[in-house]
Amino acid sequence: MNKEIEIQAAVFRRLLAHLDDRKDVQNIELMNLAGFCRNCFSKWTVAEAEKLGVTVDIDIAREQVYGMPYSEWKEKHQLPATEEQLENLMSQIKQSNSSHSFAHNELVE
Repeated sequence: MNKEIEIQAAVFRRLLAHLDDRKDVQNIELMNLAGFCRNCFSKWTVAEAEKLGVTVDIDIAREQVYGMPYSEWKEKHQLPATEEQLENLMSQIKQSNSSHSFAHNELVE
């Protein structure tokens, strides 16, 4: 395996571990501050695998990111979004010129 790819994979695992240690940071907060969240990592995993001709189930990708089934993570750690958080997210969606999909219904369910 190419050393650069090994390093990138290790950094990604470290980022996921950091997010796992910071379960108090809500996905909507990540979206509002950085424009991505844990769900994005899951969706990007599926999309990048697809480009390589590999099928990855979204639920399996989410479990890799969250360290548990997504439904369980939501139940244990996801708080209801505040009106301010939702307004901020909607404002960002309207202003976004990127091709990033802001289909993040799971943030506000």
